[in-house]
Amino acid sequence: MSKLFTYFSLVMVMIIWGANVVAIKLLVNAFTPITITALRLFAASLTVFFMLAVMRQSQRMTVQQIAMIFMVGLCNVVGHHYFLATGLTKTTASNAGIILGMAPLVTALFAVVFLRDRLRPAKVLGILLGFTGVVFIVTHSSAKIGAVSFGDLYIFFAVLVQAISFIFIKKLAQTMNVIALTAWMLLLGSFVLFAIGLLTERDGIGRLTEGNVPIWLVFLASAIFASGLGQMVYNRAIQRLGASEAAVFINLSPFFSLVASALFLGETIHFVQWFGFFFIVVGVLLASGALEEMVLSSLRRKMIGLRR
Repeated sequence: MSKLFTYFSLVMVMIIWGANVVAIKLLVNAFTPITITALRLFAASLTVFFMLAVMRQSQRMTVQQIAMIFMVGLCNVVGHHYFLATGLTKTTASNAGIILGMAPLVTALFAVVFLRDRLRPAKVLGILLGFTGVVFIVTHSSAKIGAVSFGDLYIFFAVLVQAISFIFIKKLAQTMNVIALTAWMLLLGSFVLFAIGLLTERDGIGRLTEGNVPIWLVFLASAIFASGLGQMVYNRAIQRLGASEAAVFINLSPFFSLVASALFLGETIHFVQWFGFFFIVVGVLLASGALEEMVLSSLRRKMIGLRR
């Protein structure tokens, strides 16, 4: 699999994850947030296990690998979703969007410390441009930036545990099947999240009977394509590119979420937000190494043409 195909796959995943924000809004309005999230991620794990069976792949795991997968599940599935859901109830959407835009920078710093990655000038510039683009987009999606609150701290914790999970995924991907890793992290994480839902949402199970056919179709689409296949492709990209390089693509998600909101919820996209999207694209091309890869690929094709 070429790097260019991996870049293209990541963009497709970001489009799906952006649209998934609309789906999640519909789901949490119809059901209790933690319980429906746990069930959605459980369904996602079944999707990935099905892919393992279709591809006839199996994975024998050591006790150390199982422990690390559980840590990934706690960080990426339980911690990230719990802190994000809690934080959004205590802060503004603009504050949350800007803090979430810090994910590539936090991941890059962790990758330097734990994976001995190099912070190339192009990567630093790309991350900063991407963050600037996120600021342009989210600050024009809401009326104003809210004051710093405990909710902002929860959102930062959501970024922190997600970045930690990316480091674990990168390390695990060196020794085990990434698809199996994705399936087990989603399964274990969904169990813990469901237990939290039972303790904190007394009417969580009862509310499930109130769902109609369209909302359950939204649930299935979100679980299968966004949380299941999307997470599987993203984890493979971490294995292929690296944790910090894959993380920069996350900055594309807010814009695609905005596009989905405009298409399905009637929201407006402002010119400044298109300007922010330009910053994000340039940032992703620089920080991920995609621009360098495209130039090298073009030079290779020209060299082959000259030899002929």
